[in-house]
Amino acid sequence: MKSIIILVLFLVNGLAFAAAPPTVDEIVNRSNLATYYQGKDGIAKVTMIITDSQQRERERKLTILRRDQPDTDSLENGAYRGNQKFYVYFSRPADINKTAFLVWKNIDLEDDRWMYLPALDLVKRIAASDKRTSFVGSDFFYEDVSGRDIDEDSHELVDTTDKYYVIKNTPKDPAAVEFSYFKMYIHKETFIPVQVEFFDKQDMKYRVARALKVETIQGYPTVTKSSMENLKTGSKTVMEYTSVKYDSDIPEDIFSERYLRKAPRKFLK
Repeated sequence: MKSIIILVLFLVNGLAFAAAPPTVDEIVNRSNLATYYQGKDGIAKVTMIITDSQQRERERKLTILRRDQPDTDSLENGAYRGNQKFYVYFSRPADINKTAFLVWKNIDLEDDRWMYLPALDLVKRIAASDKRTSFVGSDFFYEDVSGRDIDEDSHELVDTTDKYYVIKNTPKDPAAVEFSYFKMYIHKETFIPVQVEFFDKQDMKYRVARALKVETIQGYPTVTKSSMENLKTGSKTVMEYTSVKYDSDIPEDIFSERYLRKAPRKFLK
């Protein structure tokens, strides 16, 4: 009888533990993993459509390669905020063909960023302070592409709905950024932020990012279409991701200045 009671208590406690809501840190960590760290590496072809306030469109085509420093993408091993390397190669339009962008995302130091300009055959170092500026003329910032370190902000769970956790993120160094805070609407099942709203120093919402389409690829829930809208200028950028692959064993030496000048064709096909 005693063993039965112990078993019942164990099951009840186990169910209670399983049903317990995640902490705000767990939500943020899992969201960061789902957004930037799924798989050990990743490849995606991207079509970017930039629409200005007068509805004029510009198109860019690019390929993004990513390689993570952690050996595993499990939360327990800190894969949700490890060092990463990104390689971005532009193929369209003609005036930016062969332009390449390289990021070494460093968690405990400033990121290292380079841009290769083929017309000048020049590799240009991008200042760390430029991460909150436009990414190749779009409404996305450099930091939107490679991700913002979660330790740069304080996180507060401000609401929970049937489908979403609503997290308010406030910068620890307000002078380093142009926003006052941003809110993330994180899907409870996938932990993908389906909407992110940025508020300025006057508490006015001025930028909105949205996940427009999510697909499961190689077992990973993946955003395959997203947008960024600038409410002040009326411009909007949509990015559509195709040919998405994970765990392709991308060599680390590709993420170097040498391959800025000589594109790794094998991984860009």
